[in-house]
Amino acid sequence: MSSRENFLKILDKYFENKNLVKHMLATEAAMGGLYDYFKSKRPEEVKEPRQEWTTAGLLHDLDYQDNVPIAKHGLVTPDILAREGVTVPETVLRAIAAHNWKNTRVMPQTLMEWSLFGCDELTGLIVATTLVLPSRKLVDVKTKNVLNRFREKSFARGVNRDDVRLGAEKLGLPVEELVEIVLKAMQSISQDLGL
Repeated sequence: MSSRENFLKILDKYFENKNLVKHMLATEAAMGGLYDYFKSKRPEEVKEPRQEWTTAGLLHDLDYQDNVPIAKHGLVTPDILAREGVTVPETVLRAIAAHNWKNTRVMPQTLMEWSLFGCDELTGLIVATTLVLPSRKLVDVKTKNVLNRFREKSFARGVNRDDVRLGAEKLGLPVEELVEIVLKAMQSISQDLGL
């Protein structure tokens, strides 16, 4: 597998929108947090190395561009990586395709795939929750802040709460615990996120 530095160069090349890059960094951190959680609690269910989990998070929106139809989002990533001369394992590519399974029809099956699906929308809700705090600092966000905003349908309307609920259910976690894991992971890279 190619290095994280190579992946970051590709993101820099393909995305002028740095907020989208920050979303991918947040998802990378969330996937690392979920890996660590499951590795300690349910190690027999974790089949891939940590780097595959975090790489899936980092690259999951690589093909999210105006010219890629939503039905193909997640399926064009292998072409981009091949063009750039970088490689990732098939497990990573499958997780990326499965995070948009409602359109790609690549149904998540593994813990890694459901983790990516479950945390993707949640990272956006956590950022939105942070931005309405007076401090606008991720360190000041508590799990209860995110859960309150989660229940508020008019807040961050673009966040699909049903996807977060389904992801948590498939992972065997209460939504509150999923929020806590993802929030802590994002707080660990708050400087990179500018929050």
